[in-house]
Amino acid sequence: MADLPFDDEHAPLYSLGQVASMLNVQQAYLRRLDQHDVVTPRRSEGGQRRYSRRDVLIVQHVTRMADEGMTLIAIRRILELERELAALREELKRTRERLRELE
Repeated sequence: MADLPFDDEHAPLYSLGQVASMLNVQQAYLRRLDQHDVVTPRRSEGGQRRYSRRDVLIVQHVTRMADEGMTLIAIRRILELERELAALREELKRTRERLRELE
């Protein structure tokens, strides 16, 4: 059976208004996150922002940091570092698995 779009956390399913309503934030706030390259949703053929489940979780994380007084520039850097850390952890995991295979 084929996977459905909502099974994919990266599928762009939600509109700007839906995400704003889900997270109880202003639409202008979501636009600002996009303009500052903090959270960049995909675009529909008509140019409308479309958010995935993963995007929604990131916006929620960003909103918590902003509520703690962090600037969007600082938040963007934190997100970059979190992505780098996740990639390094994955690389370390693969390296450890490879070492076990070689033993």
